[in-house]
Amino acid sequence: MIPVALIAAFVATPALAATQVRATWYGNELRGNRTANGEMFNPDGHTAAHRSLPFGTCLMVGNPKTGKTVKVRINDRGPFTKGYSLDLSHGAAKAIGMRSSQAVTMRQC
Repeated sequence: MIPVALIAAFVATPALAATQVRATWYGNELRGNRTANGEMFNPDGHTAAHRSLPFGTCLMVGNPKTGKTVKVRINDRGPFTKGYSLDLSHGAAKAIGMRSSQAVTMRQC
């Protein structure tokens, strides 16, 4: 039998704790192309690419420099550049005031 405290600790643990990662963004150069999940890429949307999170995962992404946050949905794979963990659509990057590659916070919604 599993102790109640162990069950409560498991349920209370978020699936993805807040972490700081390096992020980039991409925009009009890929407008109209299909993302890895098959939908058309919309650079003005609030979507992101991650190498392993399941498609449809909701992330809250924050810019420590501006204090702004945005909800994004994983719909693509990437980035494939070493040291980067997240590719944001231009719309998501704009929403948090991200102008170039930088450190952001991310956690599951």
